[in-house]
Amino acid sequence: MGKKLYVGNLPYSVNDQKLNEIFSAVGEVVSAKVITDYDSGRSKGFGFVEMANDGDASKAISQLDGKDFDGRAIKVNEARPKEDNRR
Repeated sequence: MGKKLYVGNLPYSVNDQKLNEIFSAVGEVVSAKVITDYDSGRSKGFGFVEMANDGDASKAISQLDGKDFDGRAIKVNEARPKEDNRR
């Protein structure tokens, strides 16, 4: 099973396709999604990438965490499960 990664501090110019290209250079990508604002459609500066296996995910973290893209050092780590904040 694949491993989902959180990718933060993305330049606002990065879209799903570009995010996929960045991570495909490291390993097999199952999915790549930049999170956008519901109303404006503008990137929120972070996204999620699902790698095909744990080895590719670990490689992506070690090679891409802190790497500079368009003047921003991106943050890559294992995604945490979404918390239910409803009360």
